[in-house]
Amino acid sequence: MSEKTIKITYADAGVDIDAGNALVDRIKPAAKRTNRSGVMSGLGGFGALFDLKDAGFTDPVLVAATDGVGTKLRIAIDTGHVDGVGIDLVAMCVNDLVCQGAEPLFFLDYFATGKLEMDVAARVIEGIAEGCVRSGCALIGGETAEMPGMYPAGDFDLAGFAVGAMERGTALPEGVVEGDVLIGLASHGVHSNGYSLVRKLVEMSGLGWDAECPWAEGSLGAALLAPTRLYVQPALEAVRAGGVHALAHITGGGLTENLPRVLPEGLGAEINLDAWELPGVFAWLGQTGGMDAGEMLKTFNCGIGMILSVEARRADALLALLEASGETVCRMGHVGAGEGVRYTGTLR
Repeated sequence: MSEKTIKITYADAGVDIDAGNALVDRIKPAAKRTNRSGVMSGLGGFGALFDLKDAGFTDPVLVAATDGVGTKLRIAIDTGHVDGVGIDLVAMCVNDLVCQGAEPLFFLDYFATGKLEMDVAARVIEGIAEGCVRSGCALIGGETAEMPGMYPAGDFDLAGFAVGAMERGTALPEGVVEGDVLIGLASHGVHSNGYSLVRKLVEMSGLGWDAECPWAEGSLGAALLAPTRLYVQPALEAVRAGGVHALAHITGGGLTENLPRVLPEGLGAEINLDAWELPGVFAWLGQTGGMDAGEMLKTFNCGIGMILSVEARRADALLALLEASGETVCRMGHVGAGEGVRYTGTLR
């Protein structure tokens, strides 16, 4: 009597290679949209090639950044509104690169899930491609990891990796002095930091994600998923115009923690909170949690997603340039003696 032969496949273990290949085919048109000078190869190989000389650099220094989207993903997964988190992923990386004075060149993503859901994964990656298009960098590779048993049904995680370059000797911050004017660029809401607190505050409010948004039209969940604003193109335009000494991307730690990161030892920031109006989302979050201004300013961006420290005599011209590029800007303060951030006015 012979023993019965058991035949098992990778798919029986929960990994569908054919689905992964189908996903690559579906996202190829989205990746192709991001093509730019310097790209030598894209999706499909074991690695991707990029020619710095073809991209216009003569003596380049590479700059790299990596990030994720954090627990904002939980809201996206629970509501099904996953299209914007790819933009968030790109923005969190390339907005950091530009603070070093670098032009983002290419981007790679990592998408991990327990069981690949084609439509969800494609929508996320198509959002990544859109973020790349808006910031002028190419989506030239990535990894889709299907890992049964690692994630609950329907869950996924994201990470992003951006590489940029600048000509040697042009790195930022550089030249920040007392008297520099601080220019703030408006945010698109909470962006991608502080969402563990956001989720706690929504729980405290008793509202569901599909409830009517208290400060804007549409649902609460959709409003909180507004994608992070991409500042790359206007920021680079300002840097190339001259007079920009530093840029600070306002992420985790808010204005209080991020602005000092680009200021030299012995210098701090004087910020006038009356220079801009607190967006409705932050007013609602603050009221819901009974948060004081200090806690708000070191947790959220409070309506300012990027800050430029600029030469005083160039401030008006740079303000006009940034406004012409579509940014909502404010002259929010200046660099002064003494370290840290000092606030005047009222956050409202």
